[in-house]
Amino acid sequence: MPLSLLEEHGRSLSLSAGEVTLFRYVYGPTDRQLESPRPYFHPVHTLGGRLVTVLRPWDHVWHKGIAWSLPNVGTQNFWGGPTYLRDRGYVQADNNGSIAHRSFDRIRLDDNVLRVDESLVWVASTGKTWFTERRAFGARLEPGAGGWTLGYATEFTNISGASVPIGSPTTEGRPNAGYGGLLWRGPRSFTGGRVYLEERTGGDELMGERGRWLAFSGDHDETDGSSTLVFVDHSTPPDGQPVRWFVRSTGFAGVCPAPFFDTVRTIEPGESLAFHYTITVLDGDPGPARAAEIAAAARRSGAAPF
Repeated sequence: MPLSLLEEHGRSLSLSAGEVTLFRYVYGPTDRQLESPRPYFHPVHTLGGRLVTVLRPWDHVWHKGIAWSLPNVGTQNFWGGPTYLRDRGYVQADNNGSIAHRSFDRIRLDDNVLRVDESLVWVASTGKTWFTERRAFGARLEPGAGGWTLGYATEFTNISGASVPIGSPTTEGRPNAGYGGLLWRGPRSFTGGRVYLEERTGGDELMGERGRWLAFSGDHDETDGSSTLVFVDHSTPPDGQPVRWFVRSTGFAGVCPAPFFDTVRTIEPGESLAFHYTITVLDGDPGPARAAEIAAAARRSGAAPF
């Protein structure tokens, strides 16, 4: 099944497998500042054409398919919406920053493997640029797994001239709200879906648990089918421990490998942080054992994005 790429210049890249759009990467968002405009992947489909993301859900309109988003970056919010502040709770402050595309340094589609290198800047609500970012993402088909894999890597560098602490609502005092990172927001019908985390199976009780991979399987309306996303963290953790996962199946379906879940990491001027992930998108529910095999294969294949 051949892959093809279409660009809407200044707006988006769309990757298709045959007649199915695997993803649309919107690098020129038109969101209002309250939603912290930033690039995102939506829609995202399985090879069978099943939709596995949602855009601007009514409960959190700043959730955008799959997007790199951070809520507590010094005084700034690059997540969207209100900011959780210690002893104050959620406050809608005038602090919503944006992540802006500057250029594509490479777009290559060879042998059914896509690789994109992108340069971006993080602009605070004051108009000052705080970070530069080098981002790479790509995709490949996974014939053995019956799906495809999205690879994603980011390295961002502090150019603000000051130390910038990065945390989460949990580091500000709200338990089990350590979100921040590469967030996936699933369709409404995925609410109540099944979570597989290494040797554990469950739902919301796996919030904050550690693991090198996590899979989420949900059911679709209308089609009498299910789909699964297998997330693998290829990053090098500073403490040597697997990442903590932000995962929700009650209320809404969402997954985020959360490197700042309960730990503040301060980036000094000129310092960089880097993260690498893969997400394998499958038709059906492979169950925990097969999900583990798919995650292991992704880890053997190496870090994103190919």
